[in-house]
Amino acid sequence: MKNLFAILLLAAASSAQTPADHLPADDAVRIDEFYRLASQIQDQIWPNWSKTAAPLLLVTSGTEFLTHHANPPGDFKDLGDGVYARPRQFPTGLQATFPAFGPPSVIVIGEPQNTDSKSSTPWLIILMHEHFHQLQDGQPRYVKAIDDLRLARGDTTGMWMLNYPFPYEKREIAQSFAGLRDLLLDTVHETNPAKFARLAKRYQQERKRFFALLSPDDRKYFSFQLWKEGIARYTQIKAAEAAAQYQPTARYAALADFEPFSTWAAKARTQTLDELRHVDLSKSKRLVVYSFGATEGLLLDRLNPKWKDKYFDHLASMDSFFGE
Repeated sequence: MKNLFAILLLAAASSAQTPADHLPADDAVRIDEFYRLASQIQDQIWPNWSKTAAPLLLVTSGTEFLTHHANPPGDFKDLGDGVYARPRQFPTGLQATFPAFGPPSVIVIGEPQNTDSKSSTPWLIILMHEHFHQLQDGQPRYVKAIDDLRLARGDTTGMWMLNYPFPYEKREIAQSFAGLRDLLLDTVHETNPAKFARLAKRYQQERKRFFALLSPDDRKYFSFQLWKEGIARYTQIKAAEAAAQYQPTARYAALADFEPFSTWAAKARTQTLDELRHVDLSKSKRLVVYSFGATEGLLLDRLNPKWKDKYFDHLASMDSFFGE
């Protein structure tokens, strides 16, 4: 996200202290486990995902540690073994992916206890979500596709992606979304093939009606967010499920906050579906795209199991997958 680095720098509490001279032991174990896990499951979820670079910046209380980056910026000190450090500049609770030092995009994340993840295993699954953003951002036509949306309206920081004035609180739109949300949930929960087919057809019709309520720019924005964040959450679910049979290293299993990956595999999907059932567009605003877009991905798994083969042919919108 262009210039987001500068924006976050202004918001972060910079540290003038000397950076630590080594990566904390538990953090080193978690980071190694992430790259090991990703290498085993990523290509099961998205074709050729393993070809995507995955630089990571870990933000601790006083130091930022950069790893798997081909060209570390000059203000980082080389600690050896591919790890670089500098005084902390980003917030310790951050979980985001953006071109912090120019391409490629970097995962910027705090330690588990300082983020929404709270513990190691959900933190690793969130890293898979963020790593998927690296796959999205690395598409050759991605930057042009986002520019072609013409939604920035003069904003050169990239913050329009978070702050776009979508009419979340407009009554007609919020009510229509609530009906569409309920229909989507009914459809993905339906097990009878004939009933599922009828509900899926009706869902596609109602989806068109909902988007018809939006202005052209609002439609482009909401579609982009479903494509970007919704499918990243979908990928997070699929990563948790793919990790169900993953055998962690002994070092990772020895962490004080260790939880089996099978535990998260069993509840990742249910948590997102439950989240969607309770979202209110007027209150949750942009956050609705995570659970809604993820659930659309789960629906597409049943409607067209090969839909992911075309996902990157249709950048910034999921409309084509629903006959629009």
